Amino acid sequence: MSEPAPKKPKISASRRLFLKTKILKKASTLLAEEKEQKKSDREQTLSERVPPLQLSGLTVQDLQNLCKELHQKIDVVDEERYDIESKVSKNEKEITDLNYKIFELKGKMKRPALKRVRVSADAMLGALLGAKHKESIDFKANLKTVKKEEEKKEEVTDWRKNVDAMSGMEGRKKMFAGPNA
Repeated sequence: MSEPAPKKPKISASRRLFLKTKILKKASTLLAEEKEQKKSDREQTLSERVPPLQLSGLTVQDLQNLCKELHQKIDVVDEERYDIESKVSKNEKEITDLNYKIFELKGKMKRPALKRVRVSADAMLGALLGAKHKESIDFKANLKTVKKEEEKKEEVTDWRKNVDAMSGMEGRKKMFAGPNA
């Protein structure tokens, strides 16, 4: 017998809508708090690592030298970032390849259903030895033919033929040789 279907919770549509809106409001406030936290963390790390620039009192030549120095530092950082990015992409590709190999080794890969195909011996040799093999080899030439020897059975045929064969002199000899011997 089948079991009764599970009962639906008795929550009205208005109550369900109220709960959904309450959850969305809570999620939006948490998201806003998280954004503010990230912004304050960023400002704090920048103030710790990067001292504020004192640009007042610098000549035009000093400002140009400062800009060149900053551009060189930016280029070095960009090269490092590019190198790291290339290493990461290489490692990600290697990881996906290894995961695929693991997947294959587990045997979870679905193999396509192969159709049975009759292949001649020449075609098999061609596949094994490569396309260079074009000679046809007669496998049957080296095999010995085995003929079944028919057992000699006394044929039970018409009795009249048997009597006719025994009626001559040979037949009498055969008939009388048996009981006297």
